[in-house]
Amino acid sequence: MSSETPPAAVAVSAEAQAVHAAALPIDLHADTTKFIARGYDFFARHQPSWVTQRVGGHVDLPRMREGNLHGQFFGLWTFPKPEAGCYAEVHRQIDALERAAASQPGLRVCRSAEEVLRARAEDCVAGLLGIEGGHCLGSDPDPQVAIERLRVLAGRGVRYLGLLHFSRNSLGFPAMGWGQDASRGLTSLGCAVVDACADLGVIPDLAHINRVGFFDVIRRFRKPVWVSHTGVVGVTPHWRNIDDLQLRAVADSGGVIGVIFAPQFLGQNGLDGVVAHLQHILNTVGEDAVAIGSDWDGFIRPVRGLGSPAELPNLTEALLRAQVKPQTIHKILGGNVLRVLQAVPPVSS
Repeated sequence: MSSETPPAAVAVSAEAQAVHAAALPIDLHADTTKFIARGYDFFARHQPSWVTQRVGGHVDLPRMREGNLHGQFFGLWTFPKPEAGCYAEVHRQIDALERAAASQPGLRVCRSAEEVLRARAEDCVAGLLGIEGGHCLGSDPDPQVAIERLRVLAGRGVRYLGLLHFSRNSLGFPAMGWGQDASRGLTSLGCAVVDACADLGVIPDLAHINRVGFFDVIRRFRKPVWVSHTGVVGVTPHWRNIDDLQLRAVADSGGVIGVIFAPQFLGQNGLDGVVAHLQHILNTVGEDAVAIGSDWDGFIRPVRGLGSPAELPNLTEALLRAQVKPQTIHKILGGNVLRVLQAVPPVSS
């Protein structure tokens, strides 16, 4: 089948529909706010073509409701060069999401597990905030500058900090990208920022960080961490994916691993690829450490059958076919993320 051919529809059974409707799905990573900040209408149902799906247009409120995606972590992504202006851009994206939430009913910006549950009870979807790339904290050698920026962002609702993205920054080194160095971990500033995360109720996100830095964070942060969007080496060897020792370290912290929907990291273009990576985590570290982290709107074209939140019931169907129990599916779809949010509550703004 040509890579440009739209995927065939998946038949979702009545059992899968019931299991999915009873879940509280929360996706750990989508980059939609960068589009919202530039005029994307989050409240309109978009229909991107199979070709333009490789850029974005994946997430909006109507399709979240259609697929029962109750919570979406919006990754606050900024281009790292020049670094000056990245902090202000993060604020612009938060401003845009807050304006959207205030403009129409149905979307609520949330910080805590309790707020997520309250939004659900009041028929609102929950928008949550995470940073993708610690370069937005700047490179001032005085750690108090970066810590104060993080304090302000935590006060605005940022719940996780992805320390690295595709470039070196003042906190550490990426798994791949500009300035990579596999031999070096967190910098002294990175250590100070990780310590501040614990005080501010910010969860370190270990997506994109190199392996040395990954374990530096694990040793310093004595609370649950997570990897918001990744694949696993045990299924597909790839620089972007994490290995079994890393899986166990996250699970031992009480954290979760969000499986990405990008075929280039999964090793195949379909629901079976997502299920394979989820099952490897289940088999390696158990049902309490697995989640979803789509990377929708992240300049990827998602796997066939998961092109938007509207298709999320397809994943429930595929998991049931793979003999995954309904209660485990509920944990995968959002229960585990909710537990971590409860374990690492936000500080008062």
